[in-house]
Amino acid sequence: MILSQFQSVGHDLFSRGLVCSHSGNLSIRLGENLIITRRGSQFNCLEENDLIETGIDKNNRATPLASVELPVHRAIYQQTSAQAIVHAHPPHAVALSLTETEIIPNAEMLSVIGKVPVLGRGMEVAPGGLADIIARALEGNRVVMVHGHGSFAIGQLLDEAYSFTAEFEASCQVSCLLKSLKVDSARD
Repeated sequence: MILSQFQSVGHDLFSRGLVCSHSGNLSIRLGENLIITRRGSQFNCLEENDLIETGIDKNNRATPLASVELPVHRAIYQQTSAQAIVHAHPPHAVALSLTETEIIPNAEMLSVIGKVPVLGRGMEVAPGGLADIIARALEGNRVVMVHGHGSFAIGQLLDEAYSFTAEFEASCQVSCLLKSLKVDSARD
C-alpha cells in the first residue's frame, strides 16, 4: 500500500516533468518515523528498496541511504503537522523563483495554497540546507519555493502534496507564458 502511493506520485511527478530522472524526494510521517525516498532513486520506477524508514529525531542503520534532503523533511515534520512532503523541481516555478520574492498563483490556486514565498535568495543553498527556514515557512503555507532550486509542498497525504505541486506549477506555467507575451495578468 505505501509503496504503491510512492510509485503513483513518483510516476506522475516524473511524467509531468516536475522532477528529472534522479531529482526530488517524497516522504510520509509514520509516528516517530518517516519513510523517505532513497538518495538517487528514480521516480518513474520506484521499488521497495527505494523507500528508507528512519527516525524523525534520530538516525538508524538506514539513514545514510536516505535522500540528501532528509534534514529538511525532518525539520518540517518536527515543526508542522504535515503527514506527507513532496519536494520537486517544477521548471516554471523555478524560473519564477529567480526573479520573484513570492509567487502569486492564479485566483483558483491562490484560494487553495495562497501566496508562495521564495526562500534563500542571496544565500548559498546546498541539498538539505535551509531546513529550519523552510520548516518555519511551511507552518503557515502549503507550498514554498527555494530560490533557483525547487518546491516543498506538504499535505495530509502524498496525493494532496502532489496536487498542490502540480497545480502550482500549472499556474506558474501560465504566468511564464504571460510574461513572455508581455501581458499583465492583473489587467484581465
